[in-house]
Amino acid sequence: MRWIVTSAWPYINAVPHLGTLVQVLSSDVYARYRRKKGDDVVFVSGSDEHGTPIEIEAVRKGINPKELTDKMHQYVSNLFERFGISYDNYTRTESPVHVDFVRSFYMRVYENGHIFEEEIEQLYCPKDNMFLPDRFVVGTCPHCGYESAHGDQCDKCGRLLTPTELIDPKCALCGNKPEIRRTKHWFFDLPKFSDDLREYILKNEELPENARTMSLSMIDDGLRPRSVT
Repeated sequence: MRWIVTSAWPYINAVPHLGTLVQVLSSDVYARYRRKKGDDVVFVSGSDEHGTPIEIEAVRKGINPKELTDKMHQYVSNLFERFGISYDNYTRTESPVHVDFVRSFYMRVYENGHIFEEEIEQLYCPKDNMFLPDRFVVGTCPHCGYESAHGDQCDKCGRLLTPTELIDPKCALCGNKPEIRRTKHWFFDLPKFSDDLREYILKNEELPENARTMSLSMIDDGLRPRSVT
């Protein structure tokens, strides 16, 4: 039997913490177990070089994001090697293979009518002359009151957020209060798949019960379109 074993791709804006290593070790143990059983196993993961944590750290260090990710990808790769993680392929999101796949996948989703364009209100920092998506803005969670929530989600209660939902938002770079401006974005029509996702979750016997309960709760609360830009 052929198995594809994966572990979450770590952000490489900084040295991975022990929580990252725990889930990597769990995946490694399972990959080794399947190999011992005689199965054909491919164990893969890679460095996540995209997203605001990378850009924020590069800005703080005064370097180009590519300079940061090149250095950190090599560091993290060596770290997993020293821990003896048995990856068959530890890659990176900047690899040509990954870039080509993401582009082709996006075009399939777009051509099938699952991407739409919409103008929205977004936070903008006049001092840094930029819009503030997800982790470029911090503020108080409107659901649980956590004062260090980000513009994409609250790490305390786990709720998904948009930047304009935050109470008393501040720019993560300069600490100034942003203003609201209108901007155009593209969204993945996630609500369209609510029924299909519910059916999959209910029929999938491999899902842990806590994952099933949390996923169904998110669907019951109403899925929202997710920005892809």
